[in-house]
Amino acid sequence: MSGVNMLRMPGLSIDCEYDRVLRLKAEGPLSHVCRPFIRRMNDRLSNEKPARVDHEQVIASTWLPPIPGEVFKRLIRAEVSIALGKYVPETVSFEITRRCGCDCEHCAMSDGEYELTLDEIKTAIDQALDMGAFVITFTEGDPLLRSDLFELIEYIDRDRAIVNVFTPGLEMTPAIASRLKDCGLHNLLISIYSTDPSKHDAVRRVDGAFDSAINAIRCGLSAGLLVTMSTHLSHDRMNGLPGLYDLACGLGVHEFSVWESMDGSLTDDDRSQILGMYHRINRSPGGPRMFANTYFEGELLGCLAGQRWLHICVDGSIRPCPYMPQTTGNVRDTPLIDIWKSIREDERFSGKKNWCIAQPSPKARG
Repeated sequence: MSGVNMLRMPGLSIDCEYDRVLRLKAEGPLSHVCRPFIRRMNDRLSNEKPARVDHEQVIASTWLPPIPGEVFKRLIRAEVSIALGKYVPETVSFEITRRCGCDCEHCAMSDGEYELTLDEIKTAIDQALDMGAFVITFTEGDPLLRSDLFELIEYIDRDRAIVNVFTPGLEMTPAIASRLKDCGLHNLLISIYSTDPSKHDAVRRVDGAFDSAINAIRCGLSAGLLVTMSTHLSHDRMNGLPGLYDLACGLGVHEFSVWESMDGSLTDDDRSQILGMYHRINRSPGGPRMFANTYFEGELLGCLAGQRWLHICVDGSIRPCPYMPQTTGNVRDTPLIDIWKSIREDERFSGKKNWCIAQPSPKARG
């Protein structure tokens, strides 16, 4: 792969070059502004295995657009904007339905009644893309129970954003997986809470939920989708982490995604174990790569809420991320850019926070 230009603007040019590994190179008077994120990206590209390599594209993580590509160019532009002090909601997640075949205790989707209409969601997507978003995620309840999900996926310009879908997998069939692929879905995410089917089923409060999740993963892989097996970790689930990764390996998913539970139970030692596992796996050949918000929101970028992430609830209200309870405005009556400006004026979202601000601070946990 020869050099491909990712961004050209007065005072700055960023190219993507390939010499055994992908590498970004910035030139021009403004290149010093971009050095921190260029260094972070190059470090990952050179020291961590990718999720998948396709033809002349590298998918460094299922959470990132293919490199090179038009959507990756938007990532570069967004990071340049952030480096210059103008924050961009790079990831916008949408709750698109309250309906779900599961009855998880941690889910609040049963509260309230209103669901955004198809046109309202499309309008919010347009606004998010115009603001610079390049990752659109459809999430809980179960997006597969929304009949216009396929239309929503097709609506998103593939040169502007990648599309992810979270589902517990109860509704998945080979035909649905193939249709998701045809519609342009980038990444299918399925959560597994335990390698013990009875424990997973207990979280979902549905008999057979584990088997359905495994089936959904296999359907996605057979259809040629990127597939991520996700899990949420609390302190009492730490012992099951190696087994979950072994399950991910056996299934052949592209990435194993680990998120910290919002119960605040993880200890500093737990986090050290997660980070050690993250670096060990991603620097070893074979098996799926590992994503961990412990790393991304701790060592790399800091908390994403209200800085690189915006969450749209099923009724149109806005949160800085899915895990923060407070809302700021509603897309049904306020432009998304105005709500984003209001969030950015909140001092809680200024400066790098090396922990998830939806959880107790490290001092408070201590």
